[in-house]
Amino acid sequence: MRIITLLPALLAALILPAMAPAAGLGPQPVLLGKIDGLMDILIVDGAPVLKAEAGDYQILHLPDGKLALAPLPAPEKDIVPAPSDIIPQARVVKGSRDIRAVWFASPTSRYGHAVLGDDIEAAALKVETARGEFLSYRLTDDSVFEDLTPRLADIDGDGRDEVIAVRSYGDSGAAVALFGLRQGGLVRLAESSSIGLPYRWLNPVGAGDFDGDGDSEIAVIQTPHIGGILILYRWQGDRLAEVSRRFGFSTHAIGSTALGMSAVLDLDGDGADEMLLPDQDRTTLKAVSHAGGVFRILWSVSNDIRIVTSIVTVDMGGQSGADILYGLADGAVMMLAR
Repeated sequence: MRIITLLPALLAALILPAMAPAAGLGPQPVLLGKIDGLMDILIVDGAPVLKAEAGDYQILHLPDGKLALAPLPAPEKDIVPAPSDIIPQARVVKGSRDIRAVWFASPTSRYGHAVLGDDIEAAALKVETARGEFLSYRLTDDSVFEDLTPRLADIDGDGRDEVIAVRSYGDSGAAVALFGLRQGGLVRLAESSSIGLPYRWLNPVGAGDFDGDGDSEIAVIQTPHIGGILILYRWQGDRLAEVSRRFGFSTHAIGSTALGMSAVLDLDGDGADEMLLPDQDRTTLKAVSHAGGVFRILWSVSNDIRIVTSIVTVDMGGQSGADILYGLADGAVMMLAR
């Protein structure tokens, strides 16, 4: 079988279908295989790409229905170059509404926190609109975008995308800020209060209708390295107002560029969105609900080793379900089949 020749002996890993979860427990993790130097898992053009120190890997569907890890072949055509003003380690995020692409631009070292692996942050947020225009929002010298991946979401349901970003102030630390296109420009729409101390950071989880009332909230993990507080915000005028909070989560390791260590999806079919979040030591993955305005843990999945990659959802079995992928510190690639 030609496809097997792509698999190094130490990396090939065939799996059996996931076991049915026991009563009261979540889906049981299945090991897909191990990759030395695993750094992150991203969704690129609808498929998972496993980022490792030695190169990228993919998940193959074998003829017998099983899955395997394999090196990702080099692209047959040139990759579209990143914008010249993008900051190091950052990603361009593509949109399908009024924003075609968005990224963090204009590198600056004026905020020396280095929590994301280096002391270079962004002084500007830049977008390409659906009409092909390039617009930017530049910060004053008192703050930076301490972030790598802008998050696009239609928070208010008007058919336009908003951009969720982390803005950090030199004297009071991080806040979550919301930007969007209005009257031909890229403007700040709303912002939360900052944490209150310099060099204190937060990591956005994303946006969703977490309480089931039909309106979206924005979830973040404040100080993921110190206590890890899940906070939900609601957009009110020019403010992001706190709705609720709960302690005990972490979605980032100091110095890592993997910021997507969380996921938002409707896990139980109740119409409200839930969050997948690691606990404070990042060994247990928790499904967190805020339906009806009350935090509940729907289920937990324990791992022997810490989670180090983004948590991504993708249909691996062709059943239109959202299977869950994440990676551990020993290079293990785990799947929760749903």
